[in-house]
Amino acid sequence: MSRRCEITGVGPMVGHNVSHSNIKTKRRFMPNLTALTLMSDSLGQAFTLRITNAALRTVDAKGGLDAVLLKAKDEVLSAKALKIKRQVKAKLAEQPAA
Repeated sequence: MSRRCEITGVGPMVGHNVSHSNIKTKRRFMPNLTALTLMSDSLGQAFTLRITNAALRTVDAKGGLDAVLLKAKDEVLSAKALKIKRQVKAKLAEQPAA
C-alpha cells in the first residue's frame, strides 16, 4: 500500500533532522494515515478509505464524504475515491430527473 491519502493526495515529504551541533541528516515526514469507514449520504453506503487526520477534519467541516469528493480535483483522488466520486455524481444527476 502506498503511503498516500486517498482524498487529499498527501504523501511523504522530505526534510532534515537538525542536531544541536547543526548537523543535518535526511529524513522523511510520513502522513498520519488512518483507515476509516466513511458513509456516503447520497449512495447510502459505507466506504473504507485510508485518509489523513487532516482530511478527516475537512470531511467533518464540509459536511460529509460526498461534498469533499465533489469539490476535489480528479488528479488528487485515488482510483477508489474517483470511482466513488463518479457514483455520487451519477446518483445526484438522476435524482432531480426522477
